[in-house]
Amino acid sequence: MTIHVTTTNTKPAVSQSNLRKIIHIDMDAFYASVEQRDFPELRGKPLVVGGDPNGRGVVAAASYEVRKFGVRSAMSCYEARKRCPEVIFVPPRFDVYRAVSVEIRRIMHILTPHVEPLSLDEAYLDVTGLSVHQGSATLMANWLRAQILGQTGLNASAGVSFNKMLAKIASDINKPNGTAVITPADADAFISALPIERFHGIGKATAKRLHAMGVSNGADLRRTPAAILVNEFGKRGQFYHDIAHGRDERAVKSERTHKSVGSETTFRENLTDDNELKIQIYEQNADAFSQLHKKQLIAYTITLKVKYSDFTQVTRSHTLSTAFDSAESAHFWLDKLFLDIPRTLPIRLVGVTFSSLTSATQVTPQLNLFE
Repeated sequence: MTIHVTTTNTKPAVSQSNLRKIIHIDMDAFYASVEQRDFPELRGKPLVVGGDPNGRGVVAAASYEVRKFGVRSAMSCYEARKRCPEVIFVPPRFDVYRAVSVEIRRIMHILTPHVEPLSLDEAYLDVTGLSVHQGSATLMANWLRAQILGQTGLNASAGVSFNKMLAKIASDINKPNGTAVITPADADAFISALPIERFHGIGKATAKRLHAMGVSNGADLRRTPAAILVNEFGKRGQFYHDIAHGRDERAVKSERTHKSVGSETTFRENLTDDNELKIQIYEQNADAFSQLHKKQLIAYTITLKVKYSDFTQVTRSHTLSTAFDSAESAHFWLDKLFLDIPRTLPIRLVGVTFSSLTSATQVTPQLNLFE
């Protein structure tokens, strides 16, 4: 099903010249859907992909059946079981999710080389200028969803618009298993009515500050002078001013040869508990190291990234004289880097990146002195 966001507005929010066509594809409850696809006995059941509910486990993904009980990603598994005693817990299988993601990416590249993955389960595509499917980005989005379903057995939702911010917002409008379109003619009225919490880059802490300034929706944000926003939020303030006017010039960045390999995750609810955060950091570390292994690379530098609830972020890095030989070998350094991270605000994202890369096939193995 496709929804076209319609308003009574007839004046485009932006110039019609040089408009782009951007699609945002977002897989529906990706990890949980893969598990329900592979294990039919889980279909239709309240399902959590995550850790031990009797320990310090965290929800990595929640099926739509369990979301009705208020269970969300990054929630403790203990809390998930409290909210839904019938919930079924399964451990994550990241190798499987990554293989499915590669298959989805391959489908996207049939349509265009201009694909920017955001994570295993979502990506932007720039389809500007394509003539296939009558040149319609909406038809292209629906083709992508049909191909993904046919080849992987999984549902995806799509958002279509003329910039990345609006395409991403649109992909959430008709979930699950739908397409939503925000046209230039409808963007102005749509943005005006949009709660500020829905804008890209505005989290709970920033929204609270904006509410204190009397800004609660896009119309309020548009009326606020850029100078005031910049004074209050720094360079992010200019970005907020631009998106309130429907301007988002960020390009879709296609994949290139990487100088680093990493993995990161954004929590639906900000985290403050050290144990929960370390579980998430170790999961991203395992994911990143697995990618290194598959690419036949070794790394000498590890970086821990933390993004706070106000969208500021810090990174801490350490470089070794010898390469990391396992995911577990990085835990000691990640713990030290984590201790060096300022803890003044809740955390919304963690990521682990390996860099200073070398091909594993070009390195002469070090002899073990005790062999």
